[in-house]
Amino acid sequence: MEYTQNEILQTLRMTEMEHLDIRTVTLGLSLRDCSADSVERTAARVKEKIERTGENLVSTVNQIGDEFGIRIANKRISITPVSMVVEATRGTRSDFIRIAKAIDEAAKNVGVDFIGGYSALVHKGWTRVEKEFIDSIPEALSITERMCSSLNVATTRAGINMDAVKRTGEIIKEMAAHTADKGGLACAKFVCFANAVEDNPFMAGAFHGVGEAEAVINVGVSGPGVVNYAVKDAPKNLPLHELAEVIKKLSFKLSRAGELIGRETARRLGFPFGIIDLSLAPTPVVGDSVADIIEAMGFERAGAPGTTAALAMLTDAVKKGGAMASASVGGMSGAFIPVSEDAGMIEAAQIGALTLEKLEAWTSVCSVGLDMVAVPGSTSAETLSAIIADEMAIGVVNNKTTAVRIIPAPNKKVGDIVEFGGLLGSAPIMPVNAFSSSDFIRRGGRIPAPIHSLRN
Repeated sequence: MEYTQNEILQTLRMTEMEHLDIRTVTLGLSLRDCSADSVERTAARVKEKIERTGENLVSTVNQIGDEFGIRIANKRISITPVSMVVEATRGTRSDFIRIAKAIDEAAKNVGVDFIGGYSALVHKGWTRVEKEFIDSIPEALSITERMCSSLNVATTRAGINMDAVKRTGEIIKEMAAHTADKGGLACAKFVCFANAVEDNPFMAGAFHGVGEAEAVINVGVSGPGVVNYAVKDAPKNLPLHELAEVIKKLSFKLSRAGELIGRETARRLGFPFGIIDLSLAPTPVVGDSVADIIEAMGFERAGAPGTTAALAMLTDAVKKGGAMASASVGGMSGAFIPVSEDAGMIEAAQIGALTLEKLEAWTSVCSVGLDMVAVPGSTSAETLSAIIADEMAIGVVNNKTTAVRIIPAPNKKVGDIVEFGGLLGSAPIMPVNAFSSSDFIRRGGRIPAPIHSLRN
């Protein structure tokens, strides 16, 4: 489909006035051919391949952004889950730190903002090497700058690996302790998934799945500011089905702009184009907020009764608009609700309109779940694991992706603010239910898959 002059002018207006940007162009890269029988050789191969394949990514994307007049906020790389790459080394926790350093150094050398994939898929169990690898995550994230990590601990077909959920709560506490002087920053680079997708271009959860090609270009669009402007300008008495149409048409335009950038990047670099993820991804900039969109629909504050229904409508309209625009929609493609990265969410949380329980309810209808949520530093590992288990259950039962990125901010209590800076913003410390879940978490084992997983 050709791009019309009117469509180009509308895109330019959205870029100049309504906070439209391409959030990320992400190079997905397979490292399966980097496996060797020693840590040293694996680290060297990983570093060499990232640098060789990604050497022109940043300069090419910057050039395209300048030519098209569209801001491209981040350039990123996602890699094969590293636990798979290091399996043959039979290494230990300390060995994997060496590989983490090599990955981070390669990311720095090619100039990307983040590299994701220090990850493991352990939704039904783990090997000895995977267990050692998971133990390395807290130190690896505390000593690296650009590297992100994730664990997939549940799927609809496998159920929930509660041993992995228990361990995840523990390593989150370890990450917070390792970076206590930075507000627990390492936790902001880690996410725990149910039903993780293999082509996600967004951090911290991006990794390059085993079903993907050698190297692909994936694009993540932002755009909550554009949608916010449109919803605010719509008549206050516009019926919701007509408001959904307004959002859907805008999502179509956002998707078209993102795919144009992605395909041109892929063409110039000589890689296939993968997917466009059209998730509404907010920033701390005022007006660039998913919470503001919800409030513009007719709510005093995000988190009020009815906002789960509003978010469901928003997410569905975004998906439908993207599906109209492109045959290559993938990733999450919905609405992200990171508290610290959304000015409207921060305000709603500070005044008590938005609670942890409401965010959990929103998870059932949006792209991911509890995202960039800060809780008191005294929150126990078992409580963190129980919060994760609830989110994983929503994903497993509803056959959707859910995720938790939670920060037990050291030495912080409810009402305090923890500052991360940049895109990560600042987060109010939210209260957590004080009653214990410890005995439940200590049982371990596996929560079986739901009956509707038997589809064959």
